[in-house]
Amino acid sequence: MTTPNEPTKLQRRPRRLRRSETIRSLVRETRLTPDRLVLPQFIVEGDGRVEPIDAMPGRARMSMDRTIAECSQAMDLGVRAFALFPALDSSLKTPDGREGLNPDNLLCRAVHAIKETCPGACVITDVALDPYSSMGHDGIVSDRGVILNDETVDVLAKMAVVHARAGADMVAPSDMMDGRVGAIRGALDDADLTDTAILSYTAKYASAFYGPFREALDSAPVDAPHVPHDKKTYQMDPANAREAIIEAMLDEGEGADIMMVKPGLPYLDIIVRLRERTSLPIAAYHVSGEYAMIKAAAANGWLDERACMTESLTALARAGADIIFTYAALDFARWFKDE
Repeated sequence: MTTPNEPTKLQRRPRRLRRSETIRSLVRETRLTPDRLVLPQFIVEGDGRVEPIDAMPGRARMSMDRTIAECSQAMDLGVRAFALFPALDSSLKTPDGREGLNPDNLLCRAVHAIKETCPGACVITDVALDPYSSMGHDGIVSDRGVILNDETVDVLAKMAVVHARAGADMVAPSDMMDGRVGAIRGALDDADLTDTAILSYTAKYASAFYGPFREALDSAPVDAPHVPHDKKTYQMDPANAREAIIEAMLDEGEGADIMMVKPGLPYLDIIVRLRERTSLPIAAYHVSGEYAMIKAAAANGWLDERACMTESLTALARAGADIIFTYAALDFARWFKDE
């Protein structure tokens, strides 16, 4: 036995490596830097437009000139990748989403403008029908209220080619239709666009955390006869994990270059499972609901925004995400610069 004044003889004392910030920094296992982040941006027509999104404090729908200015600011802070989402006037939306195939649509013009003014930027485009669909779905809706898989995939493959020709570095199918990665890869290769990468939303769950995003993009399913009121027939069931492995193996076999897990924090286990099964880079989407919760709690004085946002993003990287889509990219980059 030891006496009260005699130190306990412990062979291992993990606290030795926690004694100072210098030591903690030396042994830190996960390091998060701005160049691993992707900033999602919502684009609208016009000039000088900045429309704050109530449910996403600090983020806004912006016209192309303001979007380009934000890209330039982000790149100065070390954030060099941008995911573009067009917020279209309802007059351009149709059941078949045909505006998505217009090579002069808002998204294509934005891609071209950003690549012209910020040549070092990586521009990622969303490949799905919901921004263009009058039904609010990621796919074509039949008269019987069924989301048509193969017909949708045909449109998505054409859309990916349109985006790549506009200058997109990566196309990101977010629709969760079966077989779309292979179809997109084939269409890109046939169009001699072999350098365009596919960042596939591999495990995209039918999550309740997307609410603020759908407000920003006006992309929720419409309340109309024969239109499904949710996206559960194509997005994954939140209760399923093994299914994500099936999706990952399919996407890898079809030619995906990067795999996405969405949302992020509620699905850390899915990121870990995919990291154990594939050598491809893995992306995680820190979605609008996750972002909004921290912002709202911080505004009420309940949480430290910087500490909680940084901890959340670090958790995604710790789980195995190489790339993180987050609306807090600029905030984090500023904090990182101040350290």
